[in-house]
Amino acid sequence: MQPLCDAVVAIVGLGLMGGSLALALREKNACKKIFGIAPNAATCAQVLSRGVVDEASSDLSLASDADIIVLATPVRTVLEQLPRVGEIARAGAIIMDLGSTKREIVRAMERLPAHVQPIGAHPLCGKETSGFDAAEANLYRDAVFVLTPLARTASQTLAFAESFATILGAHPIILDAARHDKIVAGISHLPFVLAATLMTTTNELARMDNLLFTLAASGFRDTSRLAASDTTMMLDILLTNSDNVADSIRTCTRHLTELADWIVDKDENALRAILESAAIPRRELFR
Repeated sequence: MQPLCDAVVAIVGLGLMGGSLALALREKNACKKIFGIAPNAATCAQVLSRGVVDEASSDLSLASDADIIVLATPVRTVLEQLPRVGEIARAGAIIMDLGSTKREIVRAMERLPAHVQPIGAHPLCGKETSGFDAAEANLYRDAVFVLTPLARTASQTLAFAESFATILGAHPIILDAARHDKIVAGISHLPFVLAATLMTTTNELARMDNLLFTLAASGFRDTSRLAASDTTMMLDILLTNSDNVADSIRTCTRHLTELADWIVDKDENALRAILESAAIPRRELFR
């Protein structure tokens, strides 16, 4: 397998994740050529004019000459694109995705032709903003870069993917797809659901008092930030990890119900215990 510096990388999707990947590879002069594929002609023109990619097109067939094909689109779009990518990819090409859930993608990758090398990936470095204008070359720096190899993924392909993540400044970690999806349901998908629910609740309260958002300050801004995430992306995440997300919501609902009961009962001891059990590990986690 050739080194990345001699490889042609095709990036399918030039939004936040794909655009940032292209910028990072270009800034580091990490590969031979970068091909960009996006449905929006204006985006293709933008990345070409800025010299971010060497070629750009809205046609997936541009990826047929690539050594590495990276699918940086929403999860259900990745699932739709994989069969076509399998048809056009050259023999020995590595097919990697950057999707936020992994089980359905890995299952779909198992059906790819034998002459390609698939591996799932999920860099944990997104933002609530989307599109190429939100992309930045250092997005992957210091991020955890999860790799979910298939049973058919060759050891050389896994090693290449690890070095690919390292070149971006990220920290690769290998996980089973099912374990990955269970973990991210709690630390990524549940926080979005809570932020969205917070906005839904406060919107309802604001209809009763129009001063509500006037008084909202940094705490509300920080807590509600994820509610502004791209809706299509988040729908794909929730619907392809529905069992784990639902379990996390139910666990959270149980804790919220207990908290509400203790507040109504003015049970100071119980409240102090639960608040301290939350505060202490949070302080330790992000010193």
